[in-house]
Amino acid sequence: MEKLFWKDPYLTETKCKITEQKGDIIKLDRTIIFPFSGGQQSDSGTIEGFEVLEARKEDKEIFYRIQENHGLKAGDYVVVKIDWQKRYRLMRLHFAAELVLELVYQNFGKPQKIGANINEDKARVDFFWKGNISETFPLIMKEINSMVNKNLEIISSFSDEENEIRYWEIEGFAKVPCGGTHLKRTGEIGTIKLKRNNLGKDKERIEIYLCDS
Repeated sequence: MEKLFWKDPYLTETKCKITEQKGDIIKLDRTIIFPFSGGQQSDSGTIEGFEVLEARKEDKEIFYRIQENHGLKAGDYVVVKIDWQKRYRLMRLHFAAELVLELVYQNFGKPQKIGANINEDKARVDFFWKGNISETFPLIMKEINSMVNKNLEIISSFSDEENEIRYWEIEGFAKVPCGGTHLKRTGEIGTIKLKRNNLGKDKERIEIYLCDS
């Protein structure tokens, strides 16, 4: 399966061929619909006009569950579309979270990350942390705002194509393993705000919001 969401994460529509069909489960020869992975929410989209109800990743394959009584079968060519507004919000929040995590690692002793999630409303990163993690916010916001204003290039590629291991890189800042969908430049993140959430003893959460919501 060719994963076009890596090759061009800005592609919103394409024509694909159904390679397998069992009931309401569809598999395609290539796809632009990103499945839930690494804490990043699945894309929303349609296959030949039928809503994708679930996008499930199994090893290197992706299976889509669509509405019943669709009438589609293996061998059919279909138009696949994604909800671009949702995808773009996810990409912006995802990369903002990546920068937050990397800045925490680089400046505050690489604390243990215990969770992360990105949906279209907000992103979050959770840590084992003694104290109030909001004390990191002035430095984090200063650095992120600087990178946004500089509109730096974000490189995204394979470190191991056979095993589908990918990374993102900002030259001079960091190179980080990550298999999500990435922006082209840091300026696309826009203005963000951070919020602290205490999860209990020595557990802290940083929540990330887009200010143009």
